[in-house]
Amino acid sequence: MPERTPIIAGNWKMHRDHLEAIQLVQKLAYHLGEEDYEGQEIVVCPPFVALRSIQTLIQSDKLPIGLGAQTCHDEDEGAFTGEISAPMLARLDVRYVLCGHSERRAMFGETNEVVNRKLRAVQRHGMRPILCVGESLEQREGGDAVDVVVDQLRGSLDGISIADASELVVAYEPVWAIGTGRNATPQDAQEMCAAIRTEVGELYGAGTAEGLRVQYGGSVKPGNVRDLMGQPDIDGALVGGASLSSEDFALIVGHRRH
Repeated sequence: MPERTPIIAGNWKMHRDHLEAIQLVQKLAYHLGEEDYEGQEIVVCPPFVALRSIQTLIQSDKLPIGLGAQTCHDEDEGAFTGEISAPMLARLDVRYVLCGHSERRAMFGETNEVVNRKLRAVQRHGMRPILCVGESLEQREGGDAVDVVVDQLRGSLDGISIADASELVVAYEPVWAIGTGRNATPQDAQEMCAAIRTEVGELYGAGTAEGLRVQYGGSVKPGNVRDLMGQPDIDGALVGGASLSSEDFALIVGHRRH
């Protein structure tokens, strides 16, 4: 079975200006030791206006932290006022781009087709998408959780090649657990992450599925990260609110030694 490198990413959402962002990453780096970087990837996804500042900090201080963006437009350029393109992000040494976060789907009307186009744009410019999928509370209580997530996965990956699929990260984020303080049990999360891996196996074959990294996101905290990361099909965490605290995020990243 391929060795999957865990990936822990902090999604800051619409928090922190560029000066606060610099302080947050500096403090995070202070709290982390060399062993925290070994055998896993650490990524921060600040707002667009902080990307250049964080890129400069990472490069000047030689921090082993990956830079991520929270979304992008699917066109490379054009008359799209207020939008940011994938090539702009690539020039800032962005490694990862979130695609299809539930807030983008719910608040900004991003369909599976839109997410699919964004995935393609991100990969076209040499970055890796973190494809977000997840069900609402209604859908879970109605017994439709797996069907909803599989549908999002299929629609978002439509026409994506095996080579490109093998570069993806998938983040399972149950919508009802994002920012609510509620989180899926490790067993709930494992069940869905296993279903995601099974579906990718159906679409792309066992080898691609076994190499796929699947994150869990939704009220991940220092107190629950070890149990979540201990599940066989969970290869990382997409952390929201807790990533805005350098201490909490450092504890999450360093869960193996705490």
